[in-house]
Amino acid sequence: MARSAYHVVLASASPARLETLRRAGLDPEVAVSSVDEAELDLPDPASLVQVLAAAKCRQVAAGLAPTEPTIVVGCDSVLNLDGVALGRPRDADDARERWRRLRGRSAVLVTGHCIRLLGAGPDAERVALAATTVHFADLSDAEIEAYVNSGEPLVVAGAFTIDGLGGAFVTGIEGDPHNVVGISLPLLRDMLSKLGVRWTDLWSPLSS
Repeated sequence: MARSAYHVVLASASPARLETLRRAGLDPEVAVSSVDEAELDLPDPASLVQVLAAAKCRQVAAGLAPTEPTIVVGCDSVLNLDGVALGRPRDADDARERWRRLRGRSAVLVTGHCIRLLGAGPDAERVALAATTVHFADLSDAEIEAYVNSGEPLVVAGAFTIDGLGGAFVTGIEGDPHNVVGISLPLLRDMLSKLGVRWTDLWSPLSS
């Protein structure tokens, strides 16, 4: 059976992003960048995630020597609450305080996406943003304590998930749910289309 027309490289250590791409039919290689997110301080969450996504994607792409058409995908996500970018909590106390602010409210999960097309003529790049509004349940203090003690909020942007223990605490979503996991498949498809790449050409043989 013929292989995918493109080699896909995910410039992210996120297991959720990798699993999302795999479920969508792709079989990406993972190459994690060494970009230090803490060194970049931009006040606007939307600008911050796009700059970080581009930095991660470009650094990984620069280290490749592709012998076939290759697509590098970089992403970065934060939760925009009242104009403040909330990434991973610093510690358990930070996660508790964050959930006290989030409960019963809504916030916007923003993810910057950058893709670079290599080995198919001149290198080409696209950068774009996906935004999804998330509505949170009005958790009790006991629920917040139990959730923080589970450890899950400490390892994800925004201190919550929709595909794990945190799913019961999200009452609604406006926008692409994949974006809340960390990568927007519809946006990615549109970005690739603008570079002349068909989404279905990225499917691995095992998915077809």
